[in-house]
Amino acid sequence: MTSHFEPAELLATMPFAAGLGIELREATAERTVGSLAWSPEVCTAGGALHGGALMALADSVGAVCAYLNLPEGAAGTSTVESKTNFLRALTSGHVHATARPLHIGGTLIVVQTELRDDRDRLVGQTTQTQIVLRKQAG
Repeated sequence: MTSHFEPAELLATMPFAAGLGIELREATAERTVGSLAWSPEVCTAGGALHGGALMALADSVGAVCAYLNLPEGAAGTSTVESKTNFLRALTSGHVHATARPLHIGGTLIVVQTELRDDRDRLVGQTTQTQIVLRKQAG
């Protein structure tokens, strides 16, 4: 996909991500970067950022990366599979997500997203598969 989009413009298309507080700082086909601040409203027991919040961050940043890699004529993408390994609890600061494409095909796009804390320690890793949605003949 050759169109240029600003990170704020892309985030505006994802109201759930914006409402959760996800920030998108960089958005290119090769690398998409976003972050989420720790807050008590998105925590689980013991003050750790909830795994669902971490997955929402990874899915959102990964989806933008997949979208920016759509083949010509595609309408969009949708997550069909997502797997996250949680490696460290986040109890303060921010979690930073960096998504990169692993496979760009005509039917599926696979993206890997690393989640890191403010000290650059690996918090988790997500691999997701996005299906390429085609425009409906009309």
